[in-house]
Amino acid sequence: MDIEQKQEEIIDHFVKQASSLEGSALGSLVVEATSHPSLFAFSEILAVPNVLQLEGTETSVHLDVLRLFSQGTWSDYKSDASRLPQLVPDQVLKLKQLTVLTLAETNKVLPYDQLMQELDVINVRELEDFLINECMYAGIVRGKLDQLRKCFEVQFAAGRDPRPGQLGSMIHTLSNWLDTSNNLLITIQEKMKWADTMTELAKEHKKEVEDRVEEVKKSSSHKKFHTVSRPTLTSGGTRRFTPNLVE
Repeated sequence: MDIEQKQEEIIDHFVKQASSLEGSALGSLVVEATSHPSLFAFSEILAVPNVLQLEGTETSVHLDVLRLFSQGTWSDYKSDASRLPQLVPDQVLKLKQLTVLTLAETNKVLPYDQLMQELDVINVRELEDFLINECMYAGIVRGKLDQLRKCFEVQFAAGRDPRPGQLGSMIHTLSNWLDTSNNLLITIQEKMKWADTMTELAKEHKKEVEDRVEEVKKSSSHKKFHTVSRPTLTSGGTRRFTPNLVE
């Protein structure tokens, strides 16, 4: 089962819980959701009316934390850490995993130096252990660790919640893909039509050749032959006529 399928039941569970809680009671739910090892998408939880009602209240910080995990990175947290609650270790791990997903959205080759800076990792060994044990084994990314070039080559990365303004870009990309696919389909159809035409021409040419061969055969079989007698002398001095077939 892939990461998207795993999340469906987990999201449904937290959405139902959030719908039955209010105010500060949602704080523990936010911590639980953002610490869950198999949950990497939070937009559905953010859309729950009870959660949205935290906006502008004394407990709005829980809404901010949920938004951070939905669209932010570890660097975003560090820049706003004084205002946000301190994260538990599982939340720190989750936010760093999400940071890798964000970086992989735009670049398929991630330099080790960039990753170490974004994740607050002090050496290559620690970084590679994190990518292998916490990212690839978790199923959120697949790729190759290139120790010679000191980079991580991304082959697959799970998607995060779309950010504001990102939807328009996604629609534009999909529209371009659709146009390209339609043009390709038209080209394929034209090639198939051309191939059909050439096949018909080949069949017609073959038939013409076969008909011509048949005509030649019939013409040969209807040619008439007649007999001509040529005289020859016998040993006794008399003439004998020998018939010869000529055309």
